[in-house]
Amino acid sequence: MYRVLEQNLQSIVTHQLQPYLRNARTGLEKESLRVNTAGRLSQLDHPKVLGSALTHPWITTDYAESLLELITPPQQRATQALDFLLDIETFVYQQLGDELLWTTSMPCVLTGEDDIRIAEYGTSNAGRMKHIYRQGLALRYGKAMQVIAGIHFNYSFDEVFWQPWQSVQGNTDSLRQFRDAQYMALVRNLQRYGWLIIYLFGTSPAICKSFLGGRTPPEGMETLNQHTLYEPFGTSLRMGNIGYTNSKENKTGVNVCYNTLDSYVSSLRRAINTPCPEYAELGVKVDGEYRQLNANILQIENEYYSTVRPKQPLDGFEKPTDALDRRGIAYVELRSIDVNAFHPAGMTRRQLFFLEVFMHFCLLQESPWVTADEFHAINHNQMLTAHRGRDPDVRLMCLGENVLLRDKARELLQAMRPVAELLNAVHGEDCYTDCLDSQIQLAWNSGITPSARMLEEMHHNKESFFDFAQRKSLEHREYFLNRHLPDEQVQTFRQRAQASLAQQQAIESRAAPDFAAFLADYFAGTQEITKN
Repeated sequence: MYRVLEQNLQSIVTHQLQPYLRNARTGLEKESLRVNTAGRLSQLDHPKVLGSALTHPWITTDYAESLLELITPPQQRATQALDFLLDIETFVYQQLGDELLWTTSMPCVLTGEDDIRIAEYGTSNAGRMKHIYRQGLALRYGKAMQVIAGIHFNYSFDEVFWQPWQSVQGNTDSLRQFRDAQYMALVRNLQRYGWLIIYLFGTSPAICKSFLGGRTPPEGMETLNQHTLYEPFGTSLRMGNIGYTNSKENKTGVNVCYNTLDSYVSSLRRAINTPCPEYAELGVKVDGEYRQLNANILQIENEYYSTVRPKQPLDGFEKPTDALDRRGIAYVELRSIDVNAFHPAGMTRRQLFFLEVFMHFCLLQESPWVTADEFHAINHNQMLTAHRGRDPDVRLMCLGENVLLRDKARELLQAMRPVAELLNAVHGEDCYTDCLDSQIQLAWNSGITPSARMLEEMHHNKESFFDFAQRKSLEHREYFLNRHLPDEQVQTFRQRAQASLAQQQAIESRAAPDFAAFLADYFAGTQEITKN
C-alpha cells in the first residue's frame, strides 16, 4: 500500500534532493470571535486601531464584524509562522480593552441571529460585494454556522524543488503542468486521509445549546448540563453536521472534481454559473437592495466549503478560479483544523511539525483519482470521525472495506515515520519524529486527544461549555497582555493599520462604475475590476 511512498523517499535520497525540501513555506490564518466581558458576542465595530478589514493584509474579519481573522505572511519555517501569529494576536489584544478573543472553534452564547452583525467593508464596490456575499450566506444557510472559527494551514513547496523532482519522475509535461498535477495529488490525499486530522486535532466535542437556536439537537447529541450539549465520542462537531458543510451538494448540483486542476476549476465555474431555483425565490435585488450576489448554486467560489483548497494568490480583485487557470497552484490550504483551546495561539509547535510531515506524506504517497464511490467514503469518514472518532468500535470505509479507525490511524502514522526521519535530516533536528511519536500516543489512547481532554476538564470542573471556553479565553488574554513586543514591532503593526485605512479611503474616493456594472465586470473577469 505504501510502495510508491517508499520509492519516492528512496529517490529523494538517491538523487540528493533533500536540500530542495528545506525552504517550504507555511502561512497560518486564525479566526476568533470578539466577545464582551459577559461572554456575549461583541456588537462593536471592528476596531479602527486594527486598521481596515478590507485592505489590511494581516488583520481582517471573516463572516461577522466580530469574527477576527489573523493572517501571517508565508514563512520559511512553520514555527516562524506560529511566532508571527502570536505577535499579531499580542498586538490585537493590547488594543482591545476589555474584550476577549473566544478561544474555541464553537461560538459563545448566541441569543439569536440578530446577535451576529455581518461584517462591513466600507462603501467601495469591493467592500459592498464582500458584505452582500455574506448576506447571501445568511439567507441560504443562516448566520450561526458562519461564526464557527478555525485555523487554516497554508503550505507550499519550494519552487526550486519541482524541476529536479520532475526530472527524477521522468515526467515530460511542462513544469507548470507537473507542479499542478503534483499539488492536485496532494489535495486528493489530504481529503483521503483528512479524517486523521479531525481525530488528532479536533477540539469541539461540545456546544452551547444556544447555538442551535431552539432547533432539535441532532441524533447522537447528549445533554451535559443545563446549557451544554455534547457527543460522548465526538472530536470536532465543527466538522460535523452542525458545521458549515456543503450538505446540499447533491441537491443543488455542486459536484466538484479534484482529479485535475482543469476539472476542479471547470466544476466550480459550472456551479457559479448555474441558476438555482431555490435561491432565486429568495431574491437577488429586492426593493433596490441586493440580498445576494446572484441566484446561482454558488455566489462565488468561497461559498463551496471544502476541507482543502488549491490556491493561487489573487492579482487585485481577481476570481480564485481565474487565478488558478492563469497561473496554476501556488499552495494548498488545509481548513479542517479546530482552534486548540489549550494553547494561546490555537495550535502547538508539535501540531505544526506534524502537519509538515502529513503534507510531505500526502505528496509522496500514491494518489489515484477519486471515484464517485471514494468521494462518498471521504465525506462519510470525515463526518463519522467528527461525531464518533473516539469510539473504539467505529469503522471507516477504506478501499471498499470497513476498518477500525484506531487501527487505520496507527497504520498511517507508522507509515509516516520515514517521512519524519527525512525531514529530521533535511532540517538537522529531531522535532519531526518527536511530534510523530506524540500523535501516535493519541492513536493508542483516545483519552488524551484534545477533544477528550476538553470533556474531561468540563466534567471534572462541573463546567458548561461556556464556562470552559470563557475560562480558557481569560487565561489566554492574560498571556497576551503580559507578552512583550519590541517597540519597533509595535510601530510596524501601527503603521500597517494606518496604511490600510488610507488605502481603503483612497479606494472609496476614486470614481467607480455603479455596483451592477462592477459585479458584471467581476464575473466576466475583466481587468478593470482591480482598480475598485
